[in-house]
Amino acid sequence: MDLQISVFLLFILFTAGHSLSCYGCLLGSCTQTTCSSGFTNCSSLTYADNATVGKIRGCVPASSCVNGFVSFGSVKASTSCCNTDLCNSQDAPEPSNTPNGKKCYSCNGLTIQNCTNVLSCSETEDRCFKAGTGVNQTDVVKGCASKSVCDAAPAAEASFNIGNFTCCEGNLCNSAQSVSQSFLFLCCSLLSYFLLH
Repeated sequence: MDLQISVFLLFILFTAGHSLSCYGCLLGSCTQTTCSSGFTNCSSLTYADNATVGKIRGCVPASSCVNGFVSFGSVKASTSCCNTDLCNSQDAPEPSNTPNGKKCYSCNGLTIQNCTNVLSCSETEDRCFKAGTGVNQTDVVKGCASKSVCDAAPAAEASFNIGNFTCCEGNLCNSAQSVSQSFLFLCCSLLSYFLLH
């Protein structure tokens, strides 16, 4: 009986002391890093902004772990996440510029009324999104995202430092107008047609 308790305590001692190891890479320099408490996943992020491509790897909490692609207009990013030692040895794939036929409204940090740029989505970006940024989440960001990013909305908010992240599936579905506004406009148009004819 004492041997079983000793083996059990020894097992707890060795497993409790193990922390996750990830590659930490910034500006092309990579080191092996032991993650701090609460950082239970390894992550890799690749972003492209016009001609610049950046790659970052490191430790993240599970609440920030997301896999997929997202486009904010001129900025495109892909992330991958895993939870075993040194599993982020590969960079997240570079975002593609090959359109997939999906179109979404795009803006970055503008008021919602000025978001009229149309963005051609690429890769697996099959959803449009709308999110808030800034101190009070009052600035707006719109663009394309993959289903996996939309399904992990809280992680996407934490990973990309945004809030009120919502996705929709139709082309240009992330417009400023709501369905009720469009319906009201349609009803007014029909009413004026009948009154004037």
